[in-house]
Amino acid sequence: MIRSELVQQLAAGNPELAQRDVEAIVATFFDEITARLASNGRVELRGFGAFSTRARDARVGRNPRTGETVEVDAKRVPFFKPGKEMRVRLNVGE
Repeated sequence: MIRSELVQQLAAGNPELAQRDVEAIVATFFDEITARLASNGRVELRGFGAFSTRARDARVGRNPRTGETVEVDAKRVPFFKPGKEMRVRLNVGE
């Protein structure tokens, strides 16, 4: 599902809301998650999962095209840990 499909699904399920209001809600939702992660925070959505960041150390990488070594800086990357309810729902048919 892409963002526009999410907006369409929410708008269809909430006909009392205008399309632009639904778009604003979705944008605010993602902006708040991003802002919290950018400030080294954590976002937990019960029954869904938790978003956080993890630190990656600096390392020496390799350019796959040329084979030359490249310095890769240390950075933080987003991490998602699914909640128990999501894991159960994903594995119901197995």
